[in-house]
Amino acid sequence: MTDIAVVGFAQAPNVRRASGTTNGVEMLVPLFRRVLADTGLSKHDIGFWCSGSSDYLAGRAFSFVAAVDAIGAFPPVNESHVEMDAAWAMYEAWAKILTGEVETALVYGFGKSSAGQLRRVLALQLDPYVVAPLWPDSVSIAAIQARLGIEAGRWSERAMAEVAAHSRAAATANGLAQLAGPADGRVDVDDLLAAPYLADPLRAHDCAPITDGAAAVVLASGSRARELCERPAWITGLEHRVDSANLGARDLAASPSAAAAAAAAVGAARIDGVEAAELHAPFTHQEILLRGELAALGLGDEVRVNESGGVLAGNPMFAAGLACVGNAARQVMDGRAGRVLGHATSGPALQQNLVCVLEGRDQ
Repeated sequence: MTDIAVVGFAQAPNVRRASGTTNGVEMLVPLFRRVLADTGLSKHDIGFWCSGSSDYLAGRAFSFVAAVDAIGAFPPVNESHVEMDAAWAMYEAWAKILTGEVETALVYGFGKSSAGQLRRVLALQLDPYVVAPLWPDSVSIAAIQARLGIEAGRWSERAMAEVAAHSRAAATANGLAQLAGPADGRVDVDDLLAAPYLADPLRAHDCAPITDGAAAVVLASGSRARELCERPAWITGLEHRVDSANLGARDLAASPSAAAAAAAAVGAARIDGVEAAELHAPFTHQEILLRGELAALGLGDEVRVNESGGVLAGNPMFAAGLACVGNAARQVMDGRAGRVLGHATSGPALQQNLVCVLEGRDQ
């Protein structure tokens, strides 16, 4: 099978409100310039472009077509799009390179969550007949999941606050983070627990912030990857799985699709562990849940999780999952880790999950 690697990654600053339009062009133009410069590529060198975004979030039909303006009118490009997190656009680009049709691909995702009411927008991804008409917002559904886990003894409010404290402490070293702790990295868990509930048992620190942002990743095959990057992050396992859209048909305090995707990706990579993981967990209890699913595969407490701060430090919708994979890949490209795991999720209560295993190799 064709070897494929991440050879470039760039991310826009995570901010509460960006000044640009909902089609993302203003964020994407400098982002493309940066990731192309880092890899030494030009637009002419990209064999395939693939994006992830949401027309619902942008408030207009075919908003991704307007985003193509950031690529430019010339030369003509081979382009595709997914209406979900750009991590799944990366999966499509990976498959495209596997066919042998192209050697390189640029994947990007963007979202301007500040343009509308995110909690209500995300209700539109629910069952359109019996659930969406009730308008249950995304935070309330996550609160139901958190409460079920607490009642089942799988986590506690203090454990959730500890996840938030770790995120903010880690984010102090991330210049692109939207939320971070003080410069000394000390975040008091008791202070977090003293805050009022947002949706019982969730407090504000338990929820990823509303974020405008974008991310881009460059993939390349075989020898081309070695030409573009001194230490490529080779994709040795990439899988995604989905659970039922019916919230009452699955145990919300578990994530079978995350466990299945991880098992398949780890199995494909033929490994027995990773050094670091970037988990796409928009709520604190979901990081604990995902850690539990990964621990069942032998990926235990020694794994460094969300050293970037994770999406609790900045959650650009439809780019956050791709950014998790990119931040994981960066640890390999920088030489900080030899084998890592990147995770992305989509849908309510961790409904759909993607897991990517990346490794560094001696040239």
